[in-house]
Amino acid sequence: MRTDHLIKRLAWAPRAGARPGRVHSVLHAETIVAAPLEETFAFFADAANLERLTPPWLNFQIRTPLPVTMAEGVEIDYLIVLHGLPIPWRSRIDVWEPGVRFVDRQVLGPYRWWHHEHRFESAGRETRVVDHVEYVPRLGWITGPVVQRDVERIFAFRQGELRKLFGR
Repeated sequence: MRTDHLIKRLAWAPRAGARPGRVHSVLHAETIVAAPLEETFAFFADAANLERLTPPWLNFQIRTPLPVTMAEGVEIDYLIVLHGLPIPWRSRIDVWEPGVRFVDRQVLGPYRWWHHEHRFESAGRETRVVDHVEYVPRLGWITGPVVQRDVERIFAFRQGELRKLFGR
């Protein structure tokens, strides 16, 4: 099924708005991987690898045809299944600084606001991978605790997979 058709069918997944005045939740995670900076960044620059870093319970699928050439302004469509509900997700790359960082922002999907900065720092023959996420769940006063738990589980999985993939 084409992503545009799916998005029309799932119209309840509205577009994300502008950054709210107060961000409700922040997740900051750091992982050291046993690979040099260039190799680590190249792994993240391949959008297909996001599936490898996403827990299987999300049934994550990239809907944009691969390969995706990452650059500022690129939008990538995904589909996740969250608590049994299929949810389209579109991310936009707002910042692209090869070897240093990139920032993706949800423009369509489950959050009122999602801003994810990925930073990469050389640590000798290893690399520090830093994830800094600001997010505001929809209906946060109801969903906040569940969303926070899910985001923490997703990033714990991601850190574990990075350590496995890079042999640390």
